[in-house]
Amino acid sequence: MKDLKLAVLIDADNVPYANVKGMLEEIAKNGTPTIKRIYADWTKPTVSGWKKPLLENAITPIQQYSYTSGKNSSDSAMIIDAMDILYSGKVDGFCIVSSDSDFTRLAVRLREAGMLVLGFGEKKTPKPFITACDKFVYIEILDADEEPEEETKTKQPSKKVTKKPVLSNIDKRLVKLIADSVDELSDDDGWTFLGSLGSYMLKKKPDFDPRNYGFQKLFPLIKSIGKFAIDQRETGSKNVHHIYLKNK
Repeated sequence: MKDLKLAVLIDADNVPYANVKGMLEEIAKNGTPTIKRIYADWTKPTVSGWKKPLLENAITPIQQYSYTSGKNSSDSAMIIDAMDILYSGKVDGFCIVSSDSDFTRLAVRLREAGMLVLGFGEKKTPKPFITACDKFVYIEILDADEEPEEETKTKQPSKKVTKKPVLSNIDKRLVKLIADSVDELSDDDGWTFLGSLGSYMLKKKPDFDPRNYGFQKLFPLIKSIGKFAIDQRETGSKNVHHIYLKNK
């Protein structure tokens, strides 16, 4: 399988810096980040916390002055760079890191050009931007870095929190999404291969992720719901099974 080359473009004004390490690890699952840029007015004290994460993760800061009060000029700079990168033909996809709906049209345009578009942002991210991406990951479920040293000098030492928050409980909408997807992919006997289910659900709901519900993988999430028949079929290889699901 081809290793995709990815351009990572970060809107520093609309995402926190605490989850940078976890975010880059997540991006690495999808390809190699060959371009990593972050946009902000670096003269502002509000973005000073980014300094350490940038140095540790080799992210290039792009200076963009705020020409007008209340306007985010970093957005336009990031969009222009994205189009320049697109036309250069050097990448296979983009990772847009922001909780701002202003990048919705950019995500749509990149996908029209055949690019893979991964979105990363907070739970508050507007729905139009989420659905414009091939896949959207909430940064709240990713591992957070420890606080930068300059912020902890005046505080008592604290242990790093490793538990990630569950964004929402399992509800009827999730069960319906899984059940409908199982039906739509099923063979004549009603069985659906688990390996095809996850990617199919992402096409219908780009922000679907088992980690949003406290599970690392899709299979444990489905088992916890208890509404699906499960068939583990031998493949001929030792300790390797294909898992199939069926609505009860």
